[in-house]
Parts: sequence; structure tokens; C-alpha cells
Amino acid sequence: MRHLPAVLVAAPLTALGALAVMYGEADDSPGLQLIGVLLAAAAVVIVVRSVRSAR
Repeated sequence: MRHLPAVLVAAPLTALGALAVMYGEADDSPGLQLIGVLLAAAAVVIVVRSVRSAR
């Protein structure tokens, strides 16, 4: 239960990042793909920091 807020933030960020990568690939936009990868990486960092701080 302690990690729920982090998951609630990370899940939409991951989905938005994946959509940005897919749309950027279809539109041939490397900048949008990079933004999508950064959003997904930020989601991973949020969850990892939440888990590590709970220990």
C-alpha cells in the first residue's frame, strides 16, 4: 500500500511514454521518441526511489 501513489504516477507516465515513442516512430520524429523514452525512464526512477525509501 505504501507504493500505491508512486504506481499511480508511474503507470500513466509509462503509457504516455510508450504512446510518444510509437507516434514519434510513425511520424519519424526522433525528438518525440526521446521524450517518450525519458518519460518511461522517469516512471521507473519514481518507482525505484519509492521502493528504496520504504526499506
